[in-house]
Amino acid sequence: MKAVVMSNSPVPANLDGPIAYLTGEYPKVSHTFILREVESLRAAGLEVVTCSIRKPAAADFKGEEERQALAETFYVLAAAKNPLRTVTAHARILVRSPGRWFSTLVLAFKTRPPGLKALLWQLFYFVEAGVLADHLRASGVRHLHNHFGNSSCSVAMMTSELSGIPFSFTEHGSAIFFEAARWALGEKIARARFVVAISHFCRSQLMLFSNPADWGKITIVHCGVSPAAYGRKLRGAFGKRVIFVGRLDPGKGATLLIEAMARVMADHPDARLTLVGDGPARALAEARAIALGLQGIVTFAGFQSQGTVASMLEEADLMVLPSFAEGVPVVLMEAMASRIPVIATRVAGVQELVEDGVTGFAVPPGDVATLSDRIGQLMTNPDLAAPMGRAGRAVVEREFDIATEGVWLAEILRNGGAGGRLRPGDAKTGSAGT
Repeated sequence: MKAVVMSNSPVPANLDGPIAYLTGEYPKVSHTFILREVESLRAAGLEVVTCSIRKPAAADFKGEEERQALAETFYVLAAAKNPLRTVTAHARILVRSPGRWFSTLVLAFKTRPPGLKALLWQLFYFVEAGVLADHLRASGVRHLHNHFGNSSCSVAMMTSELSGIPFSFTEHGSAIFFEAARWALGEKIARARFVVAISHFCRSQLMLFSNPADWGKITIVHCGVSPAAYGRKLRGAFGKRVIFVGRLDPGKGATLLIEAMARVMADHPDARLTLVGDGPARALAEARAIALGLQGIVTFAGFQSQGTVASMLEEADLMVLPSFAEGVPVVLMEAMASRIPVIATRVAGVQELVEDGVTGFAVPPGDVATLSDRIGQLMTNPDLAAPMGRAGRAVVEREFDIATEGVWLAEILRNGGAGGRLRPGDAKTGSAGT
């Protein structure tokens, strides 16, 4: 394990105030990693002002942490719906710095996707950026950090241009890499003070869509979990309880997992599957379970709080995530921290977390036969599970502990970048990232 050496120095003069965190919707049930990251930055000594474009429904949240985040967050669209506030915010910017106002309007046109509808959306983002810029200046914010490179990042980029407050963003992938031109990803990377990728794979894709001169500003900060919150139960014999945690949309492959379970049942009639989450593909998944005669075998648990998910992982014997596209799934980190083996598809950055045959199995995406075979292997040979669970826990403690990642990100924020390093303790990569 490489020693991690990080600065505990106070916030320097160029960050002598709070930072702002922005994303499209915060807090969000499927994005608990952002909430954890904010908490880790505060624990590392930074003052964080949370902002969100949209306000989620309070009824979606069952945990106290989410309800607290909901209460303390500034919601841009809600504020922008007040015409007086919106006009006043833009008027202040025009009076204070007319050049910035007009240059940002030019930027909005420059980075718009083709089509009239896209132009209208860009103008909406420009209006939102004025409201957010006014709020950030009133709050004394010195730096703006955004999660995801799509629409909220467009608002962040324009907010930075309007206010003079530097911005950065974290990219996860993988959907945005199919629409890099639409979201002007190269322009955002060029204008950002620094860019965070969550994996080496993600960083490589950001490099693909940016100027080589900007590669040195792209660093890696892992999403993470608090290992102490998982794996508290002393593990005995491993059984045949399979768990899936994630949004039920077609890209997560839940219906394929149900098909794989139908095959597994031939040799393991006592196997059970619990699907935690909800989404547009739930009805399809439920219908598939009924069609395959898996009533009573497959349980649909719906959305659950972080604490409930942790408890459910304690009772599970293996986690399966057969996605077609992913970044580096936090739910796999949670399962590995719980000392259970994981089975996941070999997509994007997943193999930077899951080592085939060591912490679980990595399978080809869309391959039901291999997926059912690997599930069956663990059920037939339960002695494989314990060492895989221990190995997974060690990986999370070493590379995906949110407290450690929070300190690393806090250092980057304090210094205005990673100084060419990809990870804490690394040597400088140079401007080309080599």
